[in-house]
Amino acid sequence: MTPFGRRMREMRAERGVTLSQMAEQIGVSAAYLSALEHGKRGQPTWLMLQRIMAYFNVIWDEAEALRMLADISDPRVVVDTAGLTPEATELANLLAREIATLPQEAVAELLGRLKILSRPG
Repeated sequence: MTPFGRRMREMRAERGVTLSQMAEQIGVSAAYLSALEHGKRGQPTWLMLQRIMAYFNVIWDEAEALRMLADISDPRVVVDTAGLTPEATELANLLAREIATLPQEAVAELLGRLKILSRPG
């Protein structure tokens, strides 16, 4: 499941909406929405994201948060390490190979550290 998919599922649950109900209202199949939630489909297009935001009637900060989640929710990531250090290439390859076996605690710790490093300022 992607971060965007998790949030969309939470929003549906908060409002008591099924995949079928939502799909009918925004003009897509329930299978597509399920795949989007589970990370089997790539990031939603800008048009689809707008439909989802309109469906949930989200504005301002919540809409921006959804957009940012969509931006970091590509389930098939490619990391280009050309021009980076050998250590960066090693890190990318190890992470790609081992991520499925990492305990959730380790994933959370790594994510937290990377978020701290990527903060502006």
